[in-house]
Amino acid sequence: MRVPIRLDKHLVKLIHCSRGDAQKYIEGGWVLVDGEIIDQPQFMILEQKVELHADATLAPLALMTILLHLPAGIDVNDPAAQLQLITPATRSPNDSSDIRTLKRHFARLKPTAPLEVGATGLVVFSQDGRVVSRLIEDASKNEQEYSVEVNGEIEPNGLERLNSKMMRDGWILPATKVSWQSETHMRFALKNVRPGQIEFMCNSVGLTVVSMKRLRIGRVPMGKLQPGQWRYLPVGVLF
Repeated sequence: MRVPIRLDKHLVKLIHCSRGDAQKYIEGGWVLVDGEIIDQPQFMILEQKVELHADATLAPLALMTILLHLPAGIDVNDPAAQLQLITPATRSPNDSSDIRTLKRHFARLKPTAPLEVGATGLVVFSQDGRVVSRLIEDASKNEQEYSVEVNGEIEPNGLERLNSKMMRDGWILPATKVSWQSETHMRFALKNVRPGQIEFMCNSVGLTVVSMKRLRIGRVPMGKLQPGQWRYLPVGVLF
């Protein structure tokens, strides 16, 4: 009777490679067990068919960045709850990155630029410390775009005031570009967003915020992601 064996040990015998290379192939998503990608070297097999992908390479694995459309009802200050939405099943069918989904892509993801409280839309998680640093430590350099639904009657010269320097609690708020998208929606483009800034600005000119959605961070848009879906940031694309 055959005894179950670790996948990496089986691959060593199958393709005559070192144990280290076998683990790299597996972790890179290049090994299929009965046609399914298995990226865990310790996975136990018995009678299954094991194959090495024809394009297999030992090149270092890229660190992944994931873009999620955060839906309503999820706390913007609870990264753990947001991460629960990121699963293989919720990847957008419109993701054109050609990146193969691997379990390791969901490990060690760190949150980056926070959303305004009560907002929905684009949030970014990354394994790449450079991306995390770019979106947190260099927040003053990354323009964010929000679509804001409002109600009420804007005060005279209200739009001009929104596009001028505004004071809050003795502090000058970062410059903001504001324009009307429709009778009920405004576009806010701003850097170094302060918590509660958009709501404060709207209230200052007689408007009440109904909803907010972040559409873009830097040069990276949310695109056609549906609420609760995610996609990969293509390797090499920068914010």
